[in-house]
Amino acid sequence: MASLTSNLTKEQIKQLCALLGKVKLTLLYKATVHGYNASAFHKYCDRQGPTLLVAYNYSSYIFGGYTSVDYAQTGGYITDENAFLFSIQGGAPVTFKVNPGYNARLDDSGVPNFGQQLYFCYNNQPCVHDQRDNIYMGNLHKRNAFGYVSTSLYGNDTQLSECEVYKVEQIPQVRVEEKPWRNILWTAQQRGKLMELIKNHKPLMTSVRQVRILMIGPVGAGKSSFFNSINSIFMGRMTGKAMSGSSSTSLTTQFRTYPVKDGREGKPLSFVLCDTMGLEEQTGAGLDIEDISSILQGHIQDRYKFNPVTPFQSTQKASISASLQKQIHCVVYVIDGTKISLMSSKLEEKLAAIRRKVNSMGVPQFVLMTKVDEACSHVEKDLQNIYVSSYIKTKVQEVSSRLGVPVSCVLPVKNYSQELELNLNCDVLLLTALQQMLNFADDYLDDVSSMEGNPL
Repeated sequence: MASLTSNLTKEQIKQLCALLGKVKLTLLYKATVHGYNASAFHKYCDRQGPTLLVAYNYSSYIFGGYTSVDYAQTGGYITDENAFLFSIQGGAPVTFKVNPGYNARLDDSGVPNFGQQLYFCYNNQPCVHDQRDNIYMGNLHKRNAFGYVSTSLYGNDTQLSECEVYKVEQIPQVRVEEKPWRNILWTAQQRGKLMELIKNHKPLMTSVRQVRILMIGPVGAGKSSFFNSINSIFMGRMTGKAMSGSSSTSLTTQFRTYPVKDGREGKPLSFVLCDTMGLEEQTGAGLDIEDISSILQGHIQDRYKFNPVTPFQSTQKASISASLQKQIHCVVYVIDGTKISLMSSKLEEKLAAIRRKVNSMGVPQFVLMTKVDEACSHVEKDLQNIYVSSYIKTKVQEVSSRLGVPVSCVLPVKNYSQELELNLNCDVLLLTALQQMLNFADDYLDDVSSMEGNPL
């Protein structure tokens, strides 16, 4: 799923969440990105549970509405006693609850509406339409489902600069388990031990100088950030060699192979992290499955520029002799831990097709679940809570179920993103994941050697 940026400030998010209880908001739809039209709205917002619509106009009003009943295009009238409209203009939100006996909205295929009175993105345009202006003959409260006055709700300015819809999720009571569900040593000695193991690692086959680890995942999941984090650990400072950040489309447009050195003047280590264009759910966008097949077989060279419309051609493959050294020895799926439940069926199908392709080639597969600190408040406070958090445990299990990989092959991590200095707990998690990848790659090379009857 594309990474979107909210127009709300942290204080405004806090104010809106206070109206809804202990919840978190996840941005589903942004009109300036997806379009001011009903089809785009329903594509991203249908069947997402409770939602909060937030609109912005040119008079600095932030206003919208909440519904606890999800959009499903049933064509029916929705009774929702929890629904309300709100307005923010420099202070605390003002709310207008749905009046008893009135429908909160009509659940049709059109643009979002509240009380069949207030329509957002009306006629597929960046504007709001107040139906009462046409039918109530000056009596603003007659048949007014929400009891609002347009001047106080949106200042009579109907032109929108943005319209966003957020999924509203109750934050579960996170249970901190007495016994960790995975054991890990959070010590400087463990960090040093892992670094030595990785520095001294040598591939099992002499024909392979460096194992190649392919990173695959949706846009914004953290593939490039993982390389930057690993590189930072071995450089002893923060680095940003791979382009990373928040964007609605993939920042990586080339196939990149990133070796890691043991310090600035040190020797290259025994692995290469291969970065790819982000996966997108739309056909003809993001990384193509055929390109993944070519990468796995070692046919695509470093800095090859992806074309989502035209995959790497088979005629090009024939001219390239791909040695085992150039092939991929381990595939790692990078999944955003805050967006697992929002993964679309199309993206899930795409990942399933990739897994089948990788399985057919016998390459081991592994999952990194990123942004664990954003997913769980206990982990945000202390990263050492990661393996005593029941919430993170359920998310690991959900990833396992959705991607069809064993729970033991799902490792939660936190990439470096805002930090200016290295952190012991971050390093231990990241190095543990990297060591597991190297183990998987060794298992693959061991199998290849056995099948070919070659000595290691």
